[in-house]
Amino acid sequence: MNYLYYPGCSLIASAREYDRATRATMAAAGVDLAEIDDWTCCGASAAAPVSDLLCLSLGARNLALAEQTASDGQVLVPCSACYLNLKKAREALRSDAKTRATVNRALAAVDLTATGSVRVRHLLDVLAVDMGARQLAPLVVRSLSGLTVAAYYGCQCLRPYREFDDPERPVSMEPLIEATGAAVHPWEVGGRCCGASLVSTQPDAGLKRVSAILKAARGADLIVTVCPMCQMNLDGWQSRASRLAGEDLSITVLYLPQLLGLAMGIDADELGLDLNLAVMDGFWEKL
Repeated sequence: MNYLYYPGCSLIASAREYDRATRATMAAAGVDLAEIDDWTCCGASAAAPVSDLLCLSLGARNLALAEQTASDGQVLVPCSACYLNLKKAREALRSDAKTRATVNRALAAVDLTATGSVRVRHLLDVLAVDMGARQLAPLVVRSLSGLTVAAYYGCQCLRPYREFDDPERPVSMEPLIEATGAAVHPWEVGGRCCGASLVSTQPDAGLKRVSAILKAARGADLIVTVCPMCQMNLDGWQSRASRLAGEDLSITVLYLPQLLGLAMGIDADELGLDLNLAVMDGFWEKL
């Protein structure tokens, strides 16, 4: 299997471990990732409030570059915010001729044209649908039996585009987790918002969201996620969330490809576990 690869800004900065783990795990599974040459920021959550055209054009620029490489290709995107923005740009290009013309007038400044012909896929979509537990299970060389994993999806890989899972009751990670030998933690908050940037802008509201998710993870050995923003909130704000709740809410938080990579026998450093903020001693002991 071959995919064009859009890492996005977070994966070359604050979420480098996600990039490392994605590349290592996909390579071990025989998947070829071709990074889009000269890719740039998708606009994340900052561009849309400034200008819809800017937001669409940033996404479309990266799609135009992908189309130059493979006009009928598929772009694999690990970051949920990047996935959402590129997906939004693709849908606008394909569904609205007027918007497509406006965006392409903007792209003409850099000698690019986008049609929306490439397909935008979230990493979880590719893992769950194209590969699945049946293909991943034979690659497991270290059983994670004895670990209980809480699957946390967040918002943006599920909403508003219902592509590969139910946004209210997501389950696409569960067969992948079970393929490693681990058990799935039963909870109802896998698709609930972590608060996103509210932890910085409205900390009381944001930390309440984080605390509620960490509390719901009681009984699990770790949380796995597929979103850099969710990872940052659940991984980096545990101390403040614990103080707010008046109890210790600490728990290991990994990216899904880090968990899969461990089961596939990939070295922890190659998976970037040295960059995670919340990896508890109890996790290593059980592992």
